[in-house]
Formats: sequence, structure tokens, C-alpha cells
Amino acid sequence: MAERRTTGGGTRYTRAAARSASGPRGIARHGRLRSHPWATFGKVVASVAVVAVVSVLGIAGVAAANLVSDTKKSFHLHGEGAQPIPNIAALKGGVNILVAASDTRTGQGDSWGTLDDSSGAGNNDVTMLLHLSADHTHAIVVSYPRDLMVPIPACGNNDAQDQAQFNTTLSEGGMSCVADTVTKLTGIKIPFAAEITFEGVVAMSNAVGGVPVCIGGNGIDDPDTSLNLPAGEVTLEGQNAAEFLRTRHGVGDGSDLARISNQQVFLSSLVRTIMSNGTLTNPVKVWGLAKATVSNVHLSDNLDAATLYQIATALKDLNWNNIAFVQYPTVADPENTNRVIPDDTAAQTLDDAIVNDQYIQITGGTGDGSVTSSSQPAQQPTQSSTPSPSKKSGKSSTATAAPSPSSTPVPLSSNVHGQTAATQTCSNGAG
Repeated sequence: MAERRTTGGGTRYTRAAARSASGPRGIARHGRLRSHPWATFGKVVASVAVVAVVSVLGIAGVAAANLVSDTKKSFHLHGEGAQPIPNIAALKGGVNILVAASDTRTGQGDSWGTLDDSSGAGNNDVTMLLHLSADHTHAIVVSYPRDLMVPIPACGNNDAQDQAQFNTTLSEGGMSCVADTVTKLTGIKIPFAAEITFEGVVAMSNAVGGVPVCIGGNGIDDPDTSLNLPAGEVTLEGQNAAEFLRTRHGVGDGSDLARISNQQVFLSSLVRTIMSNGTLTNPVKVWGLAKATVSNVHLSDNLDAATLYQIATALKDLNWNNIAFVQYPTVADPENTNRVIPDDTAAQTLDDAIVNDQYIQITGGTGDGSVTSSSQPAQQPTQSSTPSPSKKSGKSSTATAAPSPSSTPVPLSSNVHGQTAATQTCSNGAG
């Protein structure tokens, strides 16, 4: 059982303590056709897409300038200028930031496995695209499954491939290859990108002070990790947040796709936590988030502190109903049931909505890894408070990124699962 202590907001899990009789259970190792061990930890990168831009809110110009010296070495995106864009308002069709997590163990200490598991650039087992609308009224975060089989353009010294597993693109040719592949797949132009590793995610989850999540079903007892969470509300941070975000056998049907919807339970709560007045008016938390971001995230060379600050400023007043997390629609690969391919019709509707900068309506429910906890969305606080998810259950939901009166949301296919930041959900614990 994981070590825990009780707080006023529920149970706070401070570290994973369960160990086998022969020593630490450590890194779960799945078969090759299953989700990569610890690589799925990187799926918290969706939070980075939000944290990386929201965390600099309230930072004065001098403070932001001081942080630049700590920023990780940047990388260049193919076809993009190396100089920061002076004003994000000049970007037609909104702002697109691609965020990926590397599963490399290089430079990550001893907590995540050995270099035999992954070294060097590593794989992008999780990739998220954050789209902020041109009028700064709504945002969409799209999760691309690691096992997605897609065409990959020529990357670095590697020739183009008619079909390959998406999570190999980072090791094939760096973040530029990941971005080129997403653009080829979706038609979405990507001017900005960011890359994060294990320790960066830990630093940012700690900086926010933990994230309250609701555990539904029979709780989570993942045999491949030390994660053991009872049904109810818990607060997760650090490595325990990583255990939660990487769990697969502990939620839903045990699939990698179910894991994505389980992660959205965490991500929606993370957004509500960060965007609450209690976080953004706390200088220590704001500084900690900003410091963790620039110290642990590699940014494209045209995404400097000033541009990041502009994007953060545009995001800070978004209504939670207008922040949507969705899973890229897929169907089983007929050549390998352990892989998936795009659902072309459903994907085209989603891609077009982003390219055309339109609001979306999620009609496909939250996915197998989570359950809705309430039919009423979370209320965005005006005071220093953060809404807490309840523990009621429900299998599916219809979530709409609330449009302005003059716009009509694009209804997505029932094969597109997801939720808004206002949708309160619980993990679909498998016990």
C-alpha cells in the first residue's frame, strides 16, 4: 500500500512505498506490443501544454528575463524561423504548440530505469497539440496515441516511411520530425514546440502543490506498479502523479487508449488548480511553476520567454468550458490489433475544426478510462478556491467548448473521446 497522509482536501499521496519481497518493484515492464513502460509517464505532457504557458502568469518582465538563463538548450523546427515571433496576434488561425515527452533515461537519475530501457533522444510515447484560437476564446488539446501507425516524412538522415509507429518520430529526427509528421497527418501548421522528460514533469507537479483527483470504480490497484489508490479523492504529486498517469492495467479495460482518458481526469483538474486564484495569486507557486518550466522543458528556438508570456496571458482568462481535451480518433489496425490507425472521417472533422479555428462539441463521451462525476460542470471560481471532483459515476458525457453567441460548434464524431476542463470526472478504477 502506498504511504499516505490525510489532509483537509482528501488523502495526499507523498511517495510510492509498496515494494516486493525481493526489493523495489520499480519500473513495470510490458511486452513489446503493449504500452512502453515508464514511457507512458510522459503522457502528463498534456499538462505541460497548459503548465508551460500558464505557469509564467504574473511573472514580471524582470523575473522572466532572469529565468531565461536557466532555459534548456533550444531546438529548431524545419521550415520555421529561428527568431521569436514578435506578436502572437499576427499568427493566422491561432497558435499551435506541439508538446512531446521523451522516455529517455539519459540524465534522469536512477528512478526511471536504466539506459537499456531507452537512451539518447528516446521515443515520444506521448504527443499533445495545444491549439489556442486566434481570438483567444477557446483551446483544444489533442492527444495522439503512441501506437498510431502513420506515414512519416524523411527525418534527419532517415528516408520517408509509408507507415511506421508514431512514437518513433522523436528518435528518428528530433522534435522537428514529430512536428512534420503531425503536420503531414493533420494539415495543421505547427510554429512552436516543446519537449519534456521525466524529471521535468515531477518538478512541475510538485510546483503546483499537488493535483486533486477523483478515483472511481473499485479504486486502482495496478499490478505492474506500486500504485494502490482507494476509491475517493486523493491529491497526487511528484512520482505518485507519474504512477497515476502511466497506469494502464489499473483503469478501464487496461488499454493504452483508456489510459489517455484517465489522464484527462488529472489534466482537467490540473487546469482548474492552476487557473484558480489560489494558485495564480500565490507568488511562490507561480514562481515555482515558471522555474520548473524553463529549467526542465526544451523549447523551439522561436519560443522564448516573451512569446511564452504572451501565450500565457492569452490563456489565463479562458473559460474552463472552452478548454477541451480530446483523443485523436482511431480504429484498430487490420494488420496488427495491438496498433491503431486513424479513423479518417472522424479525424478529418477534428483536423478541419482546428485548421479553421472553430469551436468543437464532444459527443463521444470521456472514454473507457474515466467516468463523469457530475452532470453539472465545475464552476470557475472568482474567489481563492479550487473546485473538487465528486465521486458519483456515469459512463459517458456530452461536453461542449462553449461558443460565443455568433459561432456554431462543430460536432465531433462519436469516435472522438474527451472532455472539457469544466467536466468533472473520476478514474474508472479497475480495482
